[in-house]
Amino acid sequence: MNKAFTKESEDEGELDDSPRLPQGVKNYITPGGYQRLKDEFDHLWKVERPELVKVVSWAAANGDRSENGDYIYGKRRLREIDRRLRFLSKRMDNAEIVDPAQRGECDQVFFGATVTVCNTRGEEQTYSIVGMDEADPGRGWISWISPLAGALLKAREGDVVSLQTPGGLEELEVVEIRYEML
Repeated sequence: MNKAFTKESEDEGELDDSPRLPQGVKNYITPGGYQRLKDEFDHLWKVERPELVKVVSWAAANGDRSENGDYIYGKRRLREIDRRLRFLSKRMDNAEIVDPAQRGECDQVFFGATVTVCNTRGEEQTYSIVGMDEADPGRGWISWISPLAGALLKAREGDVVSLQTPGGLEELEVVEIRYEML
């Protein structure tokens, strides 16, 4: 059968493995996180996509497209870029920017807080509660809808919060709360 009439593989469809917002939940994001999404969108739209279009156009002009690697892989990458652009556009359109620096002095944990906690073994860890699109556990940035953030939200300095982990129930004492730009 001719390749023109075959369906492309599943990895090329509209399947998106990015995290989805729970139903009825707003897409909160810090100003820094929103700027990172916008920078990625601009880079893809203004730099990567135009360069790739040139390569695909050049490859298409070479003739036979069925065995033309530059054309085939260029088109595939173009679809990936377009899919990412649509995703970023939707996320930015639905984003509700919350600036933690505007909160000022606050003794409770809310979105955008940087919280230092101490576990029962005396180990301190610092987490910043951010939006889903900017979560990075390696940097200590946790999504505001994560179980840890859920346990910490509305806690005050000195409060002990309980968190169910795979290793059992863990108690964390809130040591410090700061609001700063991320």
